[in-house]
Amino acid sequence: MTTRIKLSDVRIAFIDSLVGAPQDYQGNKVFRHSATFIIVPKSANHKAIEAAILAEAKTLWPKKAEAMLESMRGNSNKYCYQKGDLKDYDGFQGMMYISAHRKAKEGRPLLLDSIADPDTGKPARLTDSQGRFFEGKEGRIYAGCYVNASIEIYAQDGQNPGIRCGLLGVQFNRMGDSFGGGGRVSEDDFDAIEAPAEADDLA
Repeated sequence: MTTRIKLSDVRIAFIDSLVGAPQDYQGNKVFRHSATFIIVPKSANHKAIEAAILAEAKTLWPKKAEAMLESMRGNSNKYCYQKGDLKDYDGFQGMMYISAHRKAKEGRPLLLDSIADPDTGKPARLTDSQGRFFEGKEGRIYAGCYVNASIEIYAQDGQNPGIRCGLLGVQFNRMGDSFGGGGRVSEDDFDAIEAPAEADDLA
């Protein structure tokens, strides 16, 4: 079982393997696309994540859900949702963060713009069907900008039990200060197509 969540207007970080080539996770030949989303405590996004985690835990461990969650909190290898103070990075202090992944064999997560495709009226895609960026679109999503994201929370049992987060799609929402001094694009680098699409358009 999984619980799908739509995160609205959150900052994104650690996107090298989201916009670039998938990375080998811990050298075990499991290549993944990944991203991290910074969550404001007590926000609607935070409440949705916490509710999904509890629901998934109760489904997999009906008699010991709370105990299992308590044993995993604080361990980033077992629990996808952590306190930002555990990381010494700009923008993380006083926040929460959730790390989401998608196996490379499943393809790059859906990447969307905030403006609509004139032919479909839906948010314009940043990549083609093979996951390759359209010309001029590769820098649209950058570390530090605000995005909408579709993720799914699930509990995993077995030798490595934990609460995991799958990454389904990311939609650029608005500009933000870039993390790590990396370059970012300006709105002036893109031609206006239509008015920004609503966040609800990201399934």
